Amino acid sequence: MSSTGHGGGGARRTGTGGSASARARLRRGARQQSPQPPPAGRRRGDGGAPEAQPSDRPAPSLVVPDATASAGPRSRPARPFPGGPGAEPGGPGAPREGNLLDVVKVAIAILDTAGRVVLWSPAAEELLGWPNELLVGRRIDELIPDADQVVRIRAAIQDTLRHGRWAGLAELRDRDGEAVAVDARISLLVDGDGTPFLQVNLAEAAAVRAVERDLAVRDALFEQSPLGIAILDTDLRYTAVNQTLAEMNGMVTEDHVGRTTGETLPERAADEITAIQRQVLATGEPVIDVTLASPVTARSGYRSISYSRMTDRAGRVLGISGTVMDVTERYRAVAKVEHARRRLSLLNEFGSRVGDLLDASRIAQELASAVVPRLTDHSAVILLQAVAHGDDLPRHGHDRRTSLLQLGTASVQDGPEVEVMLRRGARITFAEDSACGRVLRTGVPELLSGADQLSDVTYPGDPKMQAAHDLGVHSMLVVPLRARGIVIGLLLVSRAGYREGFDRDDLAFTVELADRAGSSLDNARLYARERTAALTLQRTLLPQQVPQPTGVEVAYRYVPGSSGTEVGGDWFDVIPLPGDRTALVVGDVMGHGLRAAATMGRLRTAVRVLAALDLPPEVLLRHVHELADDLAQGPDEALLATCIYAVFDPATARLTVSKAGHIPPVLIVPGGDSDEPTRSGGPLLGGVGRILDLPSGAPLGVGGVPFESVELKIPEGSLLALCTDGLVESRDKDLDVGLGRLVTVLQQPHASIQAACEAVLDTMEQGREPDDVALLLARLGHGQAGTPTAGWTLPAEPTAVSRARRLVRAALVEWSVEELTDTTELLVSELVTNSVRYASAPIGVRLTLGETLLVEISDPLPDPPRERHAAEADEGGRGLELVRRLALRWGARAEGMGKVVWFEQALPGNEPDEPGVE
Repeated sequence: MSSTGHGGGGARRTGTGGSASARARLRRGARQQSPQPPPAGRRRGDGGAPEAQPSDRPAPSLVVPDATASAGPRSRPARPFPGGPGAEPGGPGAPREGNLLDVVKVAIAILDTAGRVVLWSPAAEELLGWPNELLVGRRIDELIPDADQVVRIRAAIQDTLRHGRWAGLAELRDRDGEAVAVDARISLLVDGDGTPFLQVNLAEAAAVRAVERDLAVRDALFEQSPLGIAILDTDLRYTAVNQTLAEMNGMVTEDHVGRTTGETLPERAADEITAIQRQVLATGEPVIDVTLASPVTARSGYRSISYSRMTDRAGRVLGISGTVMDVTERYRAVAKVEHARRRLSLLNEFGSRVGDLLDASRIAQELASAVVPRLTDHSAVILLQAVAHGDDLPRHGHDRRTSLLQLGTASVQDGPEVEVMLRRGARITFAEDSACGRVLRTGVPELLSGADQLSDVTYPGDPKMQAAHDLGVHSMLVVPLRARGIVIGLLLVSRAGYREGFDRDDLAFTVELADRAGSSLDNARLYARERTAALTLQRTLLPQQVPQPTGVEVAYRYVPGSSGTEVGGDWFDVIPLPGDRTALVVGDVMGHGLRAAATMGRLRTAVRVLAALDLPPEVLLRHVHELADDLAQGPDEALLATCIYAVFDPATARLTVSKAGHIPPVLIVPGGDSDEPTRSGGPLLGGVGRILDLPSGAPLGVGGVPFESVELKIPEGSLLALCTDGLVESRDKDLDVGLGRLVTVLQQPHASIQAACEAVLDTMEQGREPDDVALLLARLGHGQAGTPTAGWTLPAEPTAVSRARRLVRAALVEWSVEELTDTTELLVSELVTNSVRYASAPIGVRLTLGETLLVEISDPLPDPPRERHAAEADEGGRGLELVRRLALRWGARAEGMGKVVWFEQALPGNEPDEPGVE
């Protein structure tokens, strides 16, 4: 058969030639068809036709709806005909499913020119439910539900006979009486004998419309999409690309088809993309939104590519599909955000690194290191000498005489050129019209590039700039470091080699970084100035000369807190007392800074004044505590201080100690039983150490706990150690650990007491609290060998006065100091008389001949003597006035339950110009 198309001429007629037998078979077949569909259950036998039976159902009619009408989808699948073959064909010759024809099934029917069904395909049976046996020989009009449409379909048949083709929408009734919208195509066929037939192709309208929509969507997405789209076969050759991708690749669409990615893109870009395509084709795992640099084509930048594998409904791999999106703007926006994030991270990191630093040199080095290599290849931080040393900022403008120091340097490389350009600690000079000079004067940063501008950074012929040229430096920023509106230094950053030069964004960021650094540097300068003032005040208030009293060898060390802390209120003191006794004091005022140092000075003065009264240690601490309000740092701040006060008497080898909340002292007793006098400056032989167990007492200013003293008998050559908590405390260990370490060090032999001090300081842990340290070591002896001493105990009766004079006269003659006899007898007579008059217990008299003649009169009466000013007519009241006028020094102290009144006489040849009295 042959067919003719719709349009233009009539149906092409063949001649009379052909097979007559074929025509006869077709005619017989048409005549033998039953005019009515047989009833259900009746089937045509072999070679025969079924008997004609009237149909219970109304005759179907063909309806040709409006071309714009939409056909609704079928509501159920087609049923198999009763008694017919199964609904699911199978067998070895069954066609494969999963292609387009499975989605849009096309039913075929052959009609004669009168509209009678000659052939009815299985697909038509499946579509409408009518079996071939019921329809062959019947007019197609009977399947049309509307009689008015019968006329139209007949007109369509006539139109097909004239033009060879017709197409349109129709509505047919299926076997269940439901309307089925179909898309119909009628074509004219002519057999070899010239007999015309009509081939009717029927497809479910809903499926056809769905496919048309999909194709329209595909065309819209493929051709109108702003994304580049490509379809590749299993050989990874393009089968289709849209215009967008063709423009991206700089080639027309026709040049892509049949070629691989490697044949359309540059080699470097194609290799990476081809590897992704192969991975997707092999694994089936899609690759989504991979950003790559665009190939060097008409549209360079960045692309996001996505690939996925394509399969048909039967699961066969057809190839891969890909989408390409130009993400240059997005990538650059993200890169800009990331760039800003890195810059902000650098600012935050630098702030955290210098936030707790108060040393200008360290801040300068941190600044130089922070910008290398993230911002620059080489950096230098140059500061005014006043900033580095904590001096006041200059009030005048900067000129070539301004003293600058290069205190921070960093570089991505090492070498002699780097050493010349970035020598740390170098003094920097510059010409006034150079870049450095201009920035120092104006505070306006400068961006320099090119050999001419870079040669003008400091002064012509500067070796540093020649070294920069040798290193390949091609771009530099000179940025001021400012504080309080004053330029306090410069930050120089430079790039070398193939790195891009600086731009305005880099300059703005560097200025922001420099401003933050300038504030930190100014804080460090102010701190250094305050710390220097506090140190100066503290060192002024500490003992300028430490005496070496009789029987005591003293060594001391004072270590200010580290640079990260302020000066504290630690102090120590060595106070000579009458009778060759010595007071050893160590204290610690809570707090830091100038106010703590000033409070320490007031507290030390109060202790020295009270020590001159020769008060017992516990009494002295009580009096200091009572002065706490007057000694406080301010009206709103209470005094809080710890203190330990010890008095050593070499004559009796007794040590009296009291403390106010201070850490306990350490005593090292030498080994052996030797009683040889301690030799000053000699080595320490070591010994057995222990921490003295003393009543703790409350810190000064707290109160509520009474102060108590402990008296100890000290062996010859024992070592007493007093210190503040900065020596033995640490963040992660108990105080006992530090005290144990101190004991361990002092138990070892040392070349001298000074060497023992150094050994103790060397053991301080790195993790200790960064506080001040005051250390006082005292080697306690029994005085000088052969010192003449005489003592007597007299009854409290009038005869004691004359007896005391005779004993004193005899002792002075024996010691060959007869020149002192008259004065000494007179003064002893007055003091013993006072004791006899007021005391009721034995009276002690003791003479010691050292550098002076010391006379001590003791009695059990605790009240100290009071000096009176006698009138001319008074008989008495002049005894203590005589003592004050004739003695070198005199005083009274409590001892036990009573008191001791003492005075000193200068030896012949050692008399002062004017005797001092106390």
